[in-house]
This record gives sequence, structure tokens and C-alpha cells, in this order.
Amino acid sequence: MLSVVNADGTTETGSLIDHIVREGARRMLAAALEAEVNAYIAELADERDECGRRLVVRNGYHQPREVTTAAGVVEVKAPRVNDRRIDEATGERKRFSSAILPPWCRKSPKISEVLPLLYLHGLSSGDFVPALEQFLGSAAGLSPATVTRLTTQWQADHAAFSERDLSGSDYVYVWADGIHLRIRLREAKSCVLVLMGVRADGTKELIAMSDGYRESADSWADLLRDCARRGMRAPVLAVGDGALGFWKALAEVFPEARHQRCWVHKIANVANALPKSAQPSAKKALQEIYNAEDRDHALQAVAEFAKTYEAKFPKAVKKITDDTDELLAFYDFPAEHWIHLRTTNPIESTFATVRLRTKVTRGAGSAAAALAMVFKLVESAQQRWRAVNAPHLVALVRAGARFERGHLVERPEAQAA
Repeated sequence: MLSVVNADGTTETGSLIDHIVREGARRMLAAALEAEVNAYIAELADERDECGRRLVVRNGYHQPREVTTAAGVVEVKAPRVNDRRIDEATGERKRFSSAILPPWCRKSPKISEVLPLLYLHGLSSGDFVPALEQFLGSAAGLSPATVTRLTTQWQADHAAFSERDLSGSDYVYVWADGIHLRIRLREAKSCVLVLMGVRADGTKELIAMSDGYRESADSWADLLRDCARRGMRAPVLAVGDGALGFWKALAEVFPEARHQRCWVHKIANVANALPKSAQPSAKKALQEIYNAEDRDHALQAVAEFAKTYEAKFPKAVKKITDDTDELLAFYDFPAEHWIHLRTTNPIESTFATVRLRTKVTRGAGSAAAALAMVFKLVESAQQRWRAVNAPHLVALVRAGARFERGHLVERPEAQAA
């Protein structure tokens, strides 16, 4: 777009340099969106209907919208995707959602988030370099040497994070999960082992993150032992997927911690043992268990689920009855915390975005660089994590307070006195 330049170097929309920077930001964002959509469509090119037609194709552009960036307000016209695939679990049409510019986004993330995002996407080279140089300013141009310096710094940040003293951070609750990302780690079947926690003041925090092999007990034990070495205290309750080697490692390193199995993972496991026709009603029955008003009603719902499905689907029922105690552990804690404790959603929701941002990566360099990029994305996301409900009750849980039906019934002796 051409602009008239006045004698003082300004245009109708401000200074000429501001105009150049905004135009560079607009082009960079447009190129990023095009690359993201092209990668999505290419990945699903083999998805076809009975007539051999592609189920995922380009479909023009969305209506232009203005987005506020570090370079000012720029107009964006995002590519549109026609995705005709059906989600078997919900029966609804699948939809493409941009990780770079979600539908709700009207403001860009900070530069600290943009750079690792683009690096993981593989968008920091080629046509992107000139646009990014304008976006960041000529003194901070994203040359290959600059990328190298940044990745070196991010690896140093991750290394420092992994060696920090944990003795002053008391994590009362922890969530554990193994996140599989399409980035280059040590082994083809590596995953990112993630440990998040809730401090005594109710705030959430990333505790540790490393690469591990197949979520094995040995990998988890290495991570937990390292946390213990650095002063981490045993949590009161740990939440995780039942398939994790985490539980064996937790029993070894922090045997006093109680176990809570993630209901999202458990429902998926139960559904896999049922025919599709039975899954909707079974999922509703399972919701009656973890949404029950207290443990007693939850146990009644478990019995009802077993009565309904045991004759035809004993394996599905066994997945619930064998783990009942660990599925219902959250009922012994404050009712305000139940929504946080019955799933690993704090990790899943954070890494849902990271998964989208890394799924088109064709090798993000070294394993250390790739892990450092993921760390920087999570570090940025952490600034937006909110505290758990009723944060003042977390300290009582650590102190040994007793809760029944979600309500405080016995304070710790020190407080009772």
C-alpha cells in the first residue's frame, strides 16, 4: 500500500518508520498464517471421502480484522479452511483453529512468546527473516546468528530453571503428565515429562520439565529424585494418568503422597473398551461419579455403573472398580479444589497450545534447543495461570486439616489452639 510522505518524514498514519514497521508486521503475520494453513492441509492430504475428494481444503479468507501488535494496529485477513471431517467422539465437524491467531485474538503475544513459537514452527528462516527484522527493529534483526544467540540463551534459561533450589517452594498439589510433541528429542518415542504444582498460597507453578523415554518409571524417578535433591517436599496429593510410570516412581521418591487418577484419561480408557453405540451413555454415567455431591454418592454412582455395564462389558467396568479409591481421592479435599484435582487439565490446557504450535515442526534443531523452546512457551503461559479456587484453604491442606464432604471439619492442632 502506497502512502504520501510529507517533508518531515511522516505519513497520514504517523511516521514513515512506523508505517514500514507496521507493514513488515502485517506481511510477517500474513506469511505465518499462510504457512500454518498450508502445513495443516498438507498433513491431512490423504483424508478423503468415498468419492476420493479431499476432506480438508482451502476456502478463501475470513473477513479482515484489526490486531494490535508490538508494531501497532495491523489489518489481518486469515485464510479459511473447509474441514469436512467428523469427530467420532462427539459427532461434530472438526475445525481448524490457528495457533498463531486464534479466532478470539485481537492482540499479539509478547515478543518473548513469538520468537520460540516461530522457531518451533520453522518460520524463522527464508521469507520470514526480512519481515521479522522490520518487526523487531533493524538493531535486533533476526539473522541466523541472532537465532543462535537466542536459542543459546533459552537453553541457559532452561538449564538454570532445572537447577534452581526448590526448598523454599512448598507444592501441596502436583499434576504430572507425559506430553508427546512432534519435536526432536533424544529418542523417537521420547516425550516431555511435565510436573506442575500448587504452592501453599494457591498459585500454580511449573516445577520441572524434561524429556523422558515412553513415560517410563525410570524417567519419572530421575525427574522426581532430582526435584527431591533440590529440596522439593512431598506433595499431599498427586494427579496423573493411570498409565504413567509416574506412580511407581512417586511411591519410591515420595511414598507419603496420595494418588488421584485423572478422570479425562480414565474416561478415554473406558470408552476404548466399549462399542461406539454404548459410549455416550457410559460417559454420562461416569460424569455422575466425578460430579457427585460427595464420596458416598460417588460410590453409589460407581455401583450403578457396574450394575448397568458389567454383564456386557466387564473390562470397561473393571477399569473403574479397580481404581475406585484413587479415582475418588479428591473428595477428601476442599470442595472448592475438586474441579482442579480430578483431572490433569492444568497441564493439558497449557500444552494444547504448545502441541498446535509444534505439530508442523520438521526438526527443531538439537534436543536441548527444542526442549528450551517448549520451556519458553510454557514460561510465558505461566504468567496467565490463575490461582486455584479458595487459595487460603491450600495451606490448611498442607497443615493436615481434615475435610468431609468438601467442608473443613477439623483444623490442625496448631491452628485449633
